[in-house]
Amino acid sequence: MQTITSGDKEGSVPQIIAEPQQAHGLLRTFIALRHRNFRLFWFGQMISLIGTWMQTIGQAWLVLELTHSAWLLGVVGALQFLPVMFLSLFGGVLADRLPKRKVLLFTQSSAMIQAFIMWALVATGYVQIWHVLVLAALLGLTNSFDMPTRQAFVVEMVGREDLPNAIALNSSLFNMARVIGPGLGGLIIAWLGVAPLFLLNALSFIAVIVGLALIDMKGLHGLSYLRSKQLDMPKQNTWQSLGEGLTYVKRTPAVLLVIAVIGVVSLFGLTLM
Repeated sequence: MQTITSGDKEGSVPQIIAEPQQAHGLLRTFIALRHRNFRLFWFGQMISLIGTWMQTIGQAWLVLELTHSAWLLGVVGALQFLPVMFLSLFGGVLADRLPKRKVLLFTQSSAMIQAFIMWALVATGYVQIWHVLVLAALLGLTNSFDMPTRQAFVVEMVGREDLPNAIALNSSLFNMARVIGPGLGGLIIAWLGVAPLFLLNALSFIAVIVGLALIDMKGLHGLSYLRSKQLDMPKQNTWQSLGEGLTYVKRTPAVLLVIAVIGVVSLFGLTLM
């Protein structure tokens, strides 16, 4: 708070001007949610991610019901997650070149359609193991472009100042969904069977798609700067952009260490959790 006097006359009445104070304590935990675009996206993701983890437990249960084979269960998991491992680099290049909101609308809509197809196959009793294998591979392909685009879009929604908090909120949301989703999925399997899980997951995508559609493009951060940089830089093909990114990681020890640790944990740890 600051005190100033009006004019130079003696006896002037001091005026009190309240300076804006930064959020502190618990309020800083959710400071990134002050951005309308991020709020829309975050709450939509909350519903969608819970549905996704419900489908994950339902898909595993379905494979065991169809085949009673642990090996095929592993194959389904590999088909769903290997594309993310090998194609996410190309997804990152695509995220830098295309409008991120349009890419996310496409990937989220594709995942919703795949969930509806799976529900229809299970509900009608026509589902076979090859259906699950194909749809799992398609979902993995979709996620390989969705995940890097979703992560890169966060900085445009909140800006650099609130980016650490937005990343923390996204991580908390992901882990919360991993706890709630499978738990709800198990209860629904015991109560109604496996088919409703795929339907609920398909419906959960409506929340994030609506949130993306309501995003105000004029409220995004750094778009003019990014466009000016793209105009100044020489055009590169996909392989050149990919090579430039890998070179940067190789020459930056801090980034290389973080990527190495996350890679090891994701490859050998997350599959056991």
